[in-house]
Amino acid sequence: MSWTEERVSLLKRLWGEGHTAAEIAKQLGGVTRNAVIGKAHRLKLSNRVSPIQQNKKPANKNVEQKTARKTMAVVSTSSHSVNPSAASVKSVQEVHSSSSGELYSLMDLKPRMCRWPCGDPKQADFGFCGDNAMPGLPYCEKHARMAYQASTRNRIFSAGKEVKAQLAETEQKKKAAS
Repeated sequence: MSWTEERVSLLKRLWGEGHTAAEIAKQLGGVTRNAVIGKAHRLKLSNRVSPIQQNKKPANKNVEQKTARKTMAVVSTSSHSVNPSAASVKSVQEVHSSSSGELYSLMDLKPRMCRWPCGDPKQADFGFCGDNAMPGLPYCEKHARMAYQASTRNRIFSAGKEVKAQLAETEQKKKAAS
């Protein structure tokens, strides 16, 4: 099947009238719905609203009001702190820092190095933690605790016995050091 000028003009007319791609394909004969859509895109015919989207219900006004109230509450509570931007920057730096302070590029990471991303990937100072990763995990102890939150107090996280033993050992070392 080739797209003759007559078929293209019929496609343009039917498309402009709002017929579906399936209806146009049926009227043209010998083409699929996808072929009609592809040709319409190549011809850069105007995008149309999907018939499914036209049946959408109008937005619920109560949801918009609740969202606006929540936003205002967050803004008002954050305005009470002395310098909210400095506090948030500090907490982000603490979360994203490695113990050595050095960040590694993806190409520099070796096996058993922490793969926790630090910073904004769009920035030049972006890198990965690089500390010693825990056995069986891609993260160091600090980042594993953030990545794998316990769902109950009795469970550390569902990993192998080796990882649980490693965590227990580090907890004992911390208690002994205190």
